[in-house]
Amino acid sequence: MFYGGLLVAAPALLALLGVFVFGLPQGRWTVVVLATVVVLTLMLARWHRRRAIFPLYTLSSLIEALRQGDYSLRGASDSVLGDMIDDVNRLAERLQDERLAFEESSYLLSKTLAALDSAVFVFDQDRRLRLMNPAGQQLLDADKHRVFGLRAEELGLDALLNAPSSQAVAHAFPGRSGRFEVRRAPLRSGGRGGQLLVINDVGRVLREEERLAWQRLLRVLGHEVNNSLAPIQSMADTLASLAAREPLPDDWREDFRSGLEVIGKRAGALSRFLSGYSSLARLPMPQKREVDLAELVGKAARLQQRCAVEVEPGEALTVHADPDQIEQALINLIRNAAEAAPAAGAEVRVRWRCEEARVLIEVIDNGPGPPRSDNLFVPFFTTKPGGSGIGLALVRQIAEAHEGGVSLTTREDRPGAVATLWLPVASAQAVTRA
Repeated sequence: MFYGGLLVAAPALLALLGVFVFGLPQGRWTVVVLATVVVLTLMLARWHRRRAIFPLYTLSSLIEALRQGDYSLRGASDSVLGDMIDDVNRLAERLQDERLAFEESSYLLSKTLAALDSAVFVFDQDRRLRLMNPAGQQLLDADKHRVFGLRAEELGLDALLNAPSSQAVAHAFPGRSGRFEVRRAPLRSGGRGGQLLVINDVGRVLREEERLAWQRLLRVLGHEVNNSLAPIQSMADTLASLAAREPLPDDWREDFRSGLEVIGKRAGALSRFLSGYSSLARLPMPQKREVDLAELVGKAARLQQRCAVEVEPGEALTVHADPDQIEQALINLIRNAAEAAPAAGAEVRVRWRCEEARVLIEVIDNGPGPPRSDNLFVPFFTTKPGGSGIGLALVRQIAEAHEGGVSLTTREDRPGAVATLWLPVASAQAVTRA
């Protein structure tokens, strides 16, 4: 600005300098010189005004646009205030990017909340409703515009806001009743507190899982029962048609005897199947105590009579478990391995080891390997003729009761299967060898 003012005053300064050096002109030249100085001064003043004042107007407009929330305006920087206008332009670009990111995040949050099955409510420090997703709207059975701003007690949610977090409660809402999991957390926005309330209908989830479990159970039960009833009905029809013949054939006694034998076998298989189901349903809680793992494995291996079972020496361990249940689980795994192994050259081995936080007991065979199915541990599912489908399901139930698990995988070195029963390391201790 200083240099601009100096430039405006330059004609007058030059005229004064000329008068000082050459003296004041005489006659009409005095008027001409003074007029020229005045015109040049006015022109320079106008030019300086346009160069200095207009950028100020531009800067003022940009700042007003920012104040109004309009970040799209930009100013030209080819002026005396170019650096300042550049800074304002960069600020506007940054604010525009931040607003775009905020709008995208808000859109993503709204879509996420809308897709949640859980009801989400946000209350301010006065416990007035400020945010609600569609699941919450369905739970309250009310239009969101009508309930926004209402207090928690007016919505019937005051007791849930006062209840401990992460608990399941029975509650009746206007839109639904049942058992719900309630979670809440404190919020803070703009220096003020608030409450986040999340309500999840666990009853509906459990009912859906129960329905799917019943469907799987009935599918397997129907398959197994039909496998027994179909030959029984067929043989009964055959015997009935045979008995209706006149006269009876000479070998009717033998036909009746073989037919009744088939009916008896299938009825016995069905009875064993239902008995296995009863044993699976009545499995008691494990009575845990310290048990020598090597002794337990050796005892289960000796009970297998179909083929010899090799027990590989391993680390001396005691397992804090129910010996009867773990022995039954090992018996089932070893029996499955022996039945899968070929009659000639059967190979069944049992070994154990500690690995990270688990104690693993592995039963290895040289059979064809496990079938490709996700239902191996589903009760009553079996791929063996005459099988009950109880063994692996019972093993898994026993393992999970001991906070462990079971898996059945294919051998990597050769054909065969590896059944692995594992217990958490907290349930086992190393024994000091004598």
